[in-house]
Amino acid sequence: MKTIKGPAIFLAQFVGSEKPFNTLDGLCKWVSDLGYKGIQIPTWESGLIDLDLAATSDTYCDELKAKVNSYGLEITELSTHLQGQLVAVNPAYDTLFDGFAPDKVKGNPKARTEWAIDTLKKAGTASGKLGLASHATFSGALLWHTVYPWPQRPQGLVDMGFEELAKRWLPILNHFDEQGVDVCYELHPGEDLHDGTSFERFLDATKNHKRANILYDPSHFVLQQLDYLKFIDYYHERIKAFHVKDAEFNASGKQGVYGGYADWSDRAGRFRSLGDGQVDFKSIFTKLTKYDCDVWAVMEWECCIKSSNQGAKEGAPFIQSHIIEAAERSFDDFASAKPDEQLLKSILGI
Repeated sequence: MKTIKGPAIFLAQFVGSEKPFNTLDGLCKWVSDLGYKGIQIPTWESGLIDLDLAATSDTYCDELKAKVNSYGLEITELSTHLQGQLVAVNPAYDTLFDGFAPDKVKGNPKARTEWAIDTLKKAGTASGKLGLASHATFSGALLWHTVYPWPQRPQGLVDMGFEELAKRWLPILNHFDEQGVDVCYELHPGEDLHDGTSFERFLDATKNHKRANILYDPSHFVLQQLDYLKFIDYYHERIKAFHVKDAEFNASGKQGVYGGYADWSDRAGRFRSLGDGQVDFKSIFTKLTKYDCDVWAVMEWECCIKSSNQGAKEGAPFIQSHIIEAAERSFDDFASAKPDEQLLKSILGI
């Protein structure tokens, strides 16, 4: 068994215009002082990483690693959640998701998709140069607007949707394979890959591509009312990244999973700071350790009640308290001895 690495933190929710949140140096010192040992870097934040340069320059990658290491930190993964979203966008969401795209491709879905695919490949190259094993992203969605089958979905629609999604992702997955890096999809509502069943459809469409893997985040499963512990039993071989994020689900007589278009603070399902929600992290860390999952425990903070500063301060000790130092020997080794055939026979009466 392997000991889960951590605690680490996803920087996306903490980048800002004020010190120390406006530079990589400032963020690294801040999170290091809070007790974190790793950072997951959002690649759309150009103030944290120059992705174009990282994809072409070994020197730049070496200097970036050295800067992060100088604060006692490691880079856990690069993230392309926003760019991955743009690999596949249904026209119903063109206007909303254009906000994630550079101006040069806005209003041009074909160019936007091509840009997203090219950006993902750059992230794969950069991840390889940085010596990273995993990469965090979203799948994008062509089918999400049909997630509830009303009106009835035409026969063959889902199969065609996953065939197209695989067609767009296979060149990316193959490129990541050349770099020796796993693509870890955060299974998330709004994405075509949002639960185990949809992930299996994607695996089928990509012929079980070995680089198609999972970023495990239990908070999204709480909001879907999915058994997030049994999920680990099913898919532990594909879990290559881990977001430690809490959530709660409090159904009422007025709303359930769909939330009635309410704001986050008023939804039945909502994200919470670590320890404030309903996720059984003790069991999660136990299962991930038992199954030998070689992952970083990366806090993703999204809470509609508690401040980000308090959430970050509480996050590191919370994760540290849940990391299990994997046993190197059995507790009853003291009673073991080399097999004695005659003794065994006497015990069995043969």
